[in-house]
Amino acid sequence: MTGGRPTRTVEEERTYRKQRLAASFRIFARLGFDEGAGGHITARDPGDPHQFWINPFTVPFARIRVSDLILVDADGHVLQGTGTVNPAGYAIHSAIHAARPDVVAAAHTHSVYGRAWAALGRQLDPLTQDACVFFEDHAVYEGFEGVVLDSVEGKRIAEVLGGGKAVVLRNHGLLTVGTTVQEAAWWFVTMDSCARVQLIAEAAGTPVPISSDIARATATVMGTPAMGRLNFRPMYADIVRAQPDLLD
Repeated sequence: MTGGRPTRTVEEERTYRKQRLAASFRIFARLGFDEGAGGHITARDPGDPHQFWINPFTVPFARIRVSDLILVDADGHVLQGTGTVNPAGYAIHSAIHAARPDVVAAAHTHSVYGRAWAALGRQLDPLTQDACVFFEDHAVYEGFEGVVLDSVEGKRIAEVLGGGKAVVLRNHGLLTVGTTVQEAAWWFVTMDSCARVQLIAEAAGTPVPISSDIARATATVMGTPAMGRLNFRPMYADIVRAQPDLLD
């Protein structure tokens, strides 16, 4: 056992990550996080930490299968799979994977509430139990300069992310990371939801934030890797049962 999880061979771990990566795209599609050709989720390859799996450019999230995923190296070359890599996806994710050896997966899409919140250029406040997940564990990247196609900007985003689990990309959207695919995907789902809640609460009146001490204590329970994996589990089970072809 490793960290409470069963020990797998490299090939078994690769399959495990790819299955959850494909499922994450289907879940994101169900939640409306996909729009056009934008958005990407990556999973570091267990056999080579300098390579990662990513969705092929322009393939709809709702149609992605395990067999559609492509393997990319640190220079952006496609090593396995058919298709091309989203240039922005490579610029952002390659920098994050290089800067954070602990990160197995990263997720970024142009979700509606994520973009709305990003337009404010602020961190989320601890207004609910779920929002406490990100208390003192996310940042705001304020250097929007258009579509991220430059590796330099990708490195800047990684620097602002630091050791946190998420970053608000001002005027762009949300980005989350995790030590597993499950974590990165769940953090994105709940972060977008928290953005929605705060937007609604502020539109209705003046929200009452949770105190720093309580928010910090709540984060130690709700914001752990184990909790991220736990919350992803029912979503994974549901999407696999409803759309088993994603495992092809």
